[in-house]
Amino acid sequence: MRIVIIGSGVGGVSFAEKYRSLQADAQIMLITREDDGYYSRPLLSRGFSTDNIEQSIILKPFDKLRDENIEIISAAEVTAINRADRTIVVKRADQESVQPYDKLILAQGSAAFIPPPFRPYRDLFFCLNNLVDLKKLRRFRQGFLDRNQRPAWGIIGGGLIGCEVASDLAVSGDTVTLYHAADRLMERQLVPEDSVTLLNVMQGSGVEVLLNQSVQGFSKQGDKVCVETGVSAPFDAVLVATGFKPRTELAEQAGLETGRGIKVNQRLQTSDEHIYALGDVAELPNGKLYAFILPIRNQALWLAGFLAGQESKDWQPPAFNPKAKVHGFQAAHPYLF
Repeated sequence: MRIVIIGSGVGGVSFAEKYRSLQADAQIMLITREDDGYYSRPLLSRGFSTDNIEQSIILKPFDKLRDENIEIISAAEVTAINRADRTIVVKRADQESVQPYDKLILAQGSAAFIPPPFRPYRDLFFCLNNLVDLKKLRRFRQGFLDRNQRPAWGIIGGGLIGCEVASDLAVSGDTVTLYHAADRLMERQLVPEDSVTLLNVMQGSGVEVLLNQSVQGFSKQGDKVCVETGVSAPFDAVLVATGFKPRTELAEQAGLETGRGIKVNQRLQTSDEHIYALGDVAELPNGKLYAFILPIRNQALWLAGFLAGQESKDWQPPAFNPKAKVHGFQAAHPYLF
């Protein structure tokens, strides 16, 4: 059996390691756009209050996975899936190669979602979706610290990531203004009572929270970036954190069924019997995307067992209770999902 996995997040790596432990003779190839190793994506939003985050965030270098007899192709992009002959096209640097598969596992995760009205201003703001983004943000911030200054940030989005990043920058000593379109923070994850608690915690840590905001765009004034809401507010930098978008483009090009994510059945199988999807990109028959660490890892381990012939029942989501990594905040009620 030749298994090819696309993506080196918790889903892709957990699957690869588990399948290797079950099938010593299998050929396992993992292809990823990353080049820093397997790292903890949830820690990205703690990337300003942790001095050595570039090192401590790495859970396992790719060479360690190679030691487990998992072939890793890093800094590479899969540009096409050819379902008829079960091959994929891989581009790395300026070279392309064609790789065959018996089973293909799609675990590419998600990209930052940028609302269409913001896209013309893409050069004016940061996003935080991966370690490359975090390093870029830290380099920008370090320029201020080297001059004994603290940058002023405008953060767009009061959802999970926006609140976590705003909190981490504030406790690290920066000036933070958070813009949110809704009338309460994290309205998709928290009951109203917990949103009030979160607001108090954020304000207590020094974050200026602006609710019911309609951000219309951005502009450049000298070395400042302005958030435009009818009035123009200047910041040293702006970060847009308005949600995520599953990376479905490759599946769409290959003709797989997609919706919010790549549609799978309860056995994580796509509309092609030889292709599976898990993690952020997988949309289950109930319409849900299980974009949290515990269910993603659970999917990966289950799928490895299923393909190894050791699981026969359908995948069922485990009980899980995600928590926001906002300094000093603890919800009194279970998170909504």
